[in-house]
Amino acid sequence: MIRCEGMTKRYGAFVALDKIDLELPKGEIVGLLGPNGSGKTTLIKILAGLLRQDEGTVEINGKPIGIETKKIVSYLPDQTYFSGGMRVSECLDVFSDFYADFDRARAEGMLRELQIPLKAKIKTLSKGTQEKLQLIVVMSRQAEVYLLDEPIAGVDPAARDYILTTILQNYRKDAIVILSTHLIYDVEAVLDRYVFLCGGKIVEQGMADEIREEKGVSLDQHFRDLFRYDPRNNL
Repeated sequence: MIRCEGMTKRYGAFVALDKIDLELPKGEIVGLLGPNGSGKTTLIKILAGLLRQDEGTVEINGKPIGIETKKIVSYLPDQTYFSGGMRVSECLDVFSDFYADFDRARAEGMLRELQIPLKAKIKTLSKGTQEKLQLIVVMSRQAEVYLLDEPIAGVDPAARDYILTTILQNYRKDAIVILSTHLIYDVEAVLDRYVFLCGGKIVEQGMADEIREEKGVSLDQHFRDLFRYDPRNNL
């Protein structure tokens, strides 16, 4: 579903992504994992069509990033993007207008479960509730690719559980979910595959279950061991 070859992105002299080679299939939840500043958000924004790579190729479902790929990609940014003056119902209107695959009935059902009024203005909602609203509309699309950038950052543990449950229960089972985070302990139970990024490079990738079976440690512990600070190599 997703294929990157030699993908490189620079900001001036700074190399944010360095010759990324990556192939990801359908039907999996993939953890894009790494320290802050490792290139996770840049990679997701390229897949979402918000940035362009400087070198290499990127394809989704065999097509270069563009209008056709945006039709099948549902993107959750790492920041709130709805205007504070909008009502919840207006957020649903926007998604209904822009995305043919948006399931409004599903979104309204999840909002009722959380007791989020359709008439409420965004600015009156707590930060955690705003993040849940954004996740609800993103996961209410029948997309083929879900790109979720730091969906559990900045929310309490109970909200994290709700967010992960919402992801598991609402994505198409033949789709791919890419979830970026540095909070590996909280997400590893839902991951099928992992990709470790550091310094704009893929350090390691594989199946989450294989780490637990072969090394006898959690994915979180394996990450900590791999990226343990060592003043000799500046990691």
